[in-house]
Amino acid sequence: MPPVIDPAQLTRPSVFCRALLAAMEASEGRRKRRKRDQTPDTLGQELKRWVLEQAIAADPEPEAFEGWLLQLVLGTPGSGGLRAMCQEVLMEYQLAQHDPDFRAWLALGAPSADKPRA
Repeated sequence: MPPVIDPAQLTRPSVFCRALLAAMEASEGRRKRRKRDQTPDTLGQELKRWVLEQAIAADPEPEAFEGWLLQLVLGTPGSGGLRAMCQEVLMEYQLAQHDPDFRAWLALGAPSADKPRA
């Protein structure tokens, strides 16, 4: 399977965030099959999607991404959940920079057995 994007482009936060959004689609299949209340999962996923969409729109430079996320949190009152999601996005971004397998998986479009085929 050829990469959907060049793995080297994942150093750019906006490209990484776009790839991570695609990966989140796979989690929808798992989430829908769970028998428990999904409200907290849904809220967290929506907040994460919002963070990723903001990062895509802002397109911060790689060296400024952490600071950009911090400013997003500091500029949002009552941002405990937002802070957690920004930390998660930053951790995943850093993982993609250091783990070639994770980077390759994202570059392939985050293949998953749960992801509906196009």
